[in-house]
Amino acid sequence: MAARKTNSREQQQRLRSYQARQIVHAQAGARRRRDNLIWSIVGVVVIAAAIVTQLAYTGIGPKTSPTASPSATPTAAPTDATGQWSLPDPTLAGGRSWTGQLVLNGNVDLGVTLDGAAAPQAVSSTISLADGGFYNGLSCHRLTTAGIYVLQCGDPNGNGSGGPGYSYGPVENAPADNVYPAGTLAMARQSGNGDSMGSQFFIVYQDSTIPADAAGGYTVIGQITSGLDALQSSVVAQGTADGSQDGSPAVATTITSFQVQ
Repeated sequence: MAARKTNSREQQQRLRSYQARQIVHAQAGARRRRDNLIWSIVGVVVIAAAIVTQLAYTGIGPKTSPTASPSATPTAAPTDATGQWSLPDPTLAGGRSWTGQLVLNGNVDLGVTLDGAAAPQAVSSTISLADGGFYNGLSCHRLTTAGIYVLQCGDPNGNGSGGPGYSYGPVENAPADNVYPAGTLAMARQSGNGDSMGSQFFIVYQDSTIPADAAGGYTVIGQITSGLDALQSSVVAQGTADGSQDGSPAVATTITSFQVQ
């Protein structure tokens, strides 16, 4: 009888021990599932953020990046008394054509016409920045050499992230067929954001088809009327610094002056 009672107690102890281990195991499994879920969510957020940043900087077609990392700064006085560049009223363009010169590296003299009737806000902004000396000394930081053929300029940060301290939109005067002929002068912007134009513009040096995105196409502000051959031979023909199809020009390119009248 005593042996049976002892066996019964041992069995109960083993049962309780087993049940305790099962509870601990279940709790540990729940913690692992919870931790895995948390890290999965964190991973998705990190990946999504990386994708958004990458698209903003490397989307199809000329663009600007929303990320700021200051380096070069404008050399002229700001346009208003507060010490900030300000977006001018679109009436500044006067609904007319403007002519001028865009000089690169001191020896590439590009004749320019701006269409103030077709793109009043973008042309007004460009006129204001050019007259204020904003562009003087800024670099042309991006050259693309395959499919899309553009030289992109006008960023005070020199890396695609900068602007005049304001942005504007929507897109004006974009070609319906997405074709930008050689000599086209147009505004760069962030991918999918038609209200992100600022100071960055691009020169199309060879006929290019640039697909529209959710925001539309790219605002055409005018044309290069002369000097495109000199740009091709002195800058474009040398390719990019790293030999890629999209990078900084191998020949460092700086805006000497930008004047319109």
